[in-house]
Amino acid sequence: MKLDRILPYARLLLEKALSPGDVAIDGTMGNGHDTLFLAKLVGEQGHVYSFDIQESALEQTKARLEENKLANHVTLIHAGHEHVKSRIPEKTEIAGAIFNLGYLPGGNKEIITTAPTTISSVEQILKMMKPEGIIVLVIYHGHPGGDIERDEILQFARALPQDTAHVLEYKFLNQKNNPPFIVAIEKR
Repeated sequence: MKLDRILPYARLLLEKALSPGDVAIDGTMGNGHDTLFLAKLVGEQGHVYSFDIQESALEQTKARLEENKLANHVTLIHAGHEHVKSRIPEKTEIAGAIFNLGYLPGGNKEIITTAPTTISSVEQILKMMKPEGIIVLVIYHGHPGGDIERDEILQFARALPQDTAHVLEYKFLNQKNNPPFIVAIEKR
């Protein structure tokens, strides 16, 4: 048996939750890898809403989607993920969401995600999520401010009532240099 590394495990969780025709959210668009992955999972009948505050993230993601001919069922939103409720049509049922927390790889390391906006977004998505839908938080915490976000998200996730959600933490215990880990929230 081989243990799944962090990003492959995050994708495995999403593969289990998403089907063609579903709606998904990429809360941290970044370079567009997860947006593309979600677009492939939900297919042409589904839709992906992808958020980022940096223009370069939108440009890179748009190019990646166009190259793969998947741009027509993805909405790129130039706003923070805390605006999810106001940017997604009412009564939309979300089946899956992913967040890669921290900063944009190759971007400005001073522009980081923060616990208040991330938690607000997760709370909004949970209200819109269909039963057995999943939110996957990949938590990178080795940068300045990452430890604060990590601790607040863990506190929030641990406090979710078990009749509302199942919460999973997946991490490697013997890796150095603050390795990323996953918090997954499955709506009941």
